Amino acid sequence: MAAALLANVLYSTGFVLEKRALGRMPEVTVRQPVRLLRLVVGSPLWIGGSLALASGFGAQLAVYRTLPIAAAQGIFVSGLVLLVLLSTRLLGEETSGRERYALGAILVALLMVVLSLKEGADHVSRNAPYPLVLLVCVPSLAAGVWLYRRTERRAARGLSTTGVEYGVAVGLLYGVSSLAIKGVSSCLTTSDVGEATVGLLRSPYPYLLLFTGAFGLVMSQAALQRCRASLIVPVCTTVTSLFTAVLGTLAFGEALPHDPLRLALRIAGTLLAVTVLLAMPKHDDASRPPAEAKELTPP
Repeated sequence: MAAALLANVLYSTGFVLEKRALGRMPEVTVRQPVRLLRLVVGSPLWIGGSLALASGFGAQLAVYRTLPIAAAQGIFVSGLVLLVLLSTRLLGEETSGRERYALGAILVALLMVVLSLKEGADHVSRNAPYPLVLLVCVPSLAAGVWLYRRTERRAARGLSTTGVEYGVAVGLLYGVSSLAIKGVSSCLTTSDVGEATVGLLRSPYPYLLLFTGAFGLVMSQAALQRCRASLIVPVCTTVTSLFTAVLGTLAFGEALPHDPLRLALRIAGTLLAVTVLLAMPKHDDASRPPAEAKELTPP
């Protein structure tokens, strides 16, 4: 639980810092990845955000070693509450009453998932068949890249686009990345560092992480610059959570709780969180001018 909540804090902080840094840069595009990388690595604020996200991945490794995949996703969703609060305070992104009600419902969903946990009662899988992992991940990566390119082409033709398409595309990549992190955590089960390293390199997980890391970095930065963080990240998180909870649980063969009450809390909490995120407004109010990012002031 502590590692999951820490990961939420790190992820939310990282996204907000990166969004703030991107707002001060010229327009970036995936068609010029070298220029994009040159711009972001020259920003100390962006580097701070990326370090926070990298630390979040480290915390996520600890989570997957101790919690079932479905339960972990229910807790990770709660990080959106902090994200929206930070977006409002530091980026000037206003939230509607509907969005605030949704945040309260997400907190209720988090409580339900937490109550469904019982130490020693849940099976945490350590292995998954590599062909099955690739069968799940490779088509998802292709679909994410295809959807992103399609959205970019629509934008280039002057057609209206929202953060939803970008969020779905990046969410698919992050879903694969989440499964890869789960796989890495399953390989690090021996005290022999050399044996663990060889086993990890023989698995598809580090290579999936490299692919999603490279493409996810470029795709997410361009999307974050064009859309509200408090809009695109919830969509991305919804897709990532659904992908990881459903396909990850099947791939790694993790069973749901046998106790009827804990099972009901686990399923209801996860479904409530996902339903709330899907019901959140996906479009900005056209009549409302975009808010300017607020300046950071010392306490």
